[in-house]
Amino acid sequence: MMDFPFPPALRLLRWAIHGTFAVLLVIAVAGVVRSGGTALAFGGGLLGLLYGVGIFIEGRLPHFGGCTHLVLGRIWLVVITFGWAALALNAPKFVWLAFPLFFAYLHLLPLAVALPGVAVLTAAAIAAAGWHAGGVHAPQVIGPSLGAAVATLMALVYKALYSESEQRRLLIDDLVRTRGMLVQAESDAARLAERERLAREIHDTLAQGMSSIILLLRAAHRDLRDRPADAEQRIAEAERAAQENLEEARNFVRALAPPALQHSSLVEALGRVSDSAAAGTATRVRFEVSGAPVPLPADYDVALLRIAQGALGNVSRHSEADNARVTLTYLEDMVVLDIYDDGRGFDPAAQPAAEITDTGDTGFGLRAMRDRVAALGGALTVESVPGEGTAVVATLPLGGGEGEGEEGR
Repeated sequence: MMDFPFPPALRLLRWAIHGTFAVLLVIAVAGVVRSGGTALAFGGGLLGLLYGVGIFIEGRLPHFGGCTHLVLGRIWLVVITFGWAALALNAPKFVWLAFPLFFAYLHLLPLAVALPGVAVLTAAAIAAAGWHAGGVHAPQVIGPSLGAAVATLMALVYKALYSESEQRRLLIDDLVRTRGMLVQAESDAARLAERERLAREIHDTLAQGMSSIILLLRAAHRDLRDRPADAEQRIAEAERAAQENLEEARNFVRALAPPALQHSSLVEALGRVSDSAAAGTATRVRFEVSGAPVPLPADYDVALLRIAQGALGNVSRHSEADNARVTLTYLEDMVVLDIYDDGRGFDPAAQPAAEITDTGDTGFGLRAMRDRVAALGGALTVESVPGEGTAVVATLPLGGGEGEGEEGR
């Protein structure tokens, strides 16, 4: 694949110039051979050999960063010019070799030097032609002058095409580099989003389950001596919670739905979560359903279950509440999950929204809840007053796709 957009045209133009020199040189050498000029024919062959060396040097110029090869090219140009002048003074057939030399001047020399050089070369060609014709006439002037004008115009077009092709090559390089940066940025964003999702899942599942197990085992240890029956019940509940947590971990790896939802409805899963949250604590948790339950999309079920797990985890660990209530309400255009407790509460205005918590921790739980409902187009409201409890309300809109929930599960 070439490095710039117009390599075929530029390469064709370059080889057309070299071909023109070769054809003119062959014609001139053949003419002097027929005239018996063996020495001139040898000189023409030597000039062709030098020109071939120049093509080799010119082909290497773009591949080296230094100016050594450019200097060699200009030395070559001087040698070729003197060789041409010597041949042109001895045989008129070599005069027309000045035409391809015009291109060499315009290619190897700066434009400010090349144009005067072309003018001098044109004058030399006119003088050589007039020398052989016995005087300068119109054909001797028009021919070299017209060739110089055409060569200059073509060289300028060549430079313009090459400059434009280089600009396009640089632009393409920039676009490719920018595309790579965009791909990397999208990859980083996707990785961060996945990391955030994993953090929410772990917080709402494994972390909550471990906290419940710890609370149950502490209660069992407390009751072990005086109430062994209660302690045994707590240990059994901790064992069940550990089993559920293990299932959560396995399903988490397999990216499946929560085990609480695999074989039951959202209402049943929320009931079990409420009962589990009350185990091992003094808080009484009541679960209620308002309205006629309807099938919800699978991601709705997962989000509402996780929100309930996170909120009840905060209640059981930190609120010191006597009572808590979980209410799932089905309305015509929305589904509402309300978790209320009469615990110690907190002041929402005392902390930034991203850090609001009644638990004293980093507040990641509430932020994860907000992210879940926001991803589904819903809203999360947290209301709390110190000493009067806390209410967490998650609202999700119901559209035309409610019936997809059962099929999704």
